[in-house]
Order: sequence, then structure tokens, then C-alpha cells
Amino acid sequence: MKMLALFVCASFMGGASAPHVEAEAADVARYGTYPANYKEIVTKWLETQLIDAASARIEWNGDPKPADLGTKGEHLYGYLVNFKVNARNRFGTYTGKQTHGALIRDGEVIKGIGFAY
Repeated sequence: MKMLALFVCASFMGGASAPHVEAEAADVARYGTYPANYKEIVTKWLETQLIDAASARIEWNGDPKPADLGTKGEHLYGYLVNFKVNARNRFGTYTGKQTHGALIRDGEVIKGIGFAY
């Protein structure tokens, strides 16, 4: 009988949706100010990273999210922007879409992700 009661309770709980939790705003002291102009910040930064920045075709993958990209117990807080870039290389041919990321803090990129050069 107890098993039946547990089964019935579990069935009701499994069908119920999880309560909606309002996301808290990121701590400005920790992550910096939210980069509302993140596309402009990243595009300007890419000019220093790409061989032919003028040819870059950028595909944005969502809005910036608070992130910690630190390693070995050290923190590196900011807002992570994920994007794909297709730009010309030194031979003048497009490289194909490559996934990258940029960690932005207080209006500037403090770390790039996915750049091997």
C-alpha cells in the first residue's frame, strides 16, 4: 500500500512543472556593467584579431551571459558573448564559420576564446 501511495505521489510530482525562478541580475562589482553594445565591442576587438577584419561575417549566438573563465582557482569574471565568424585568411579565401567567444568586462574584451593564432 505504501508503494502505491509513493507511486501516486511521484506521478503527480513528475507531471508538475518546476516553479519559475526569476533570474537575479548579475553583480556589477563582480561582472562589470552589462555590455548593451556588445556587438560593437566585439567587432572592434576583432579588428585586432583577424587578418582581414573587413571581410568578417559574424553570426551572434545569443546575448551576453555572466561567466567566470578563470582557471586554477583564480577568477576572471565578465560577460561571455558567443559567436561564429567567417573571414578571409592571408590567402584571401574564407575560412568557414568558426566558433569563438569573447569575455567582456567594463566595455572591453578581456579574453578571447577559440583563437589559435
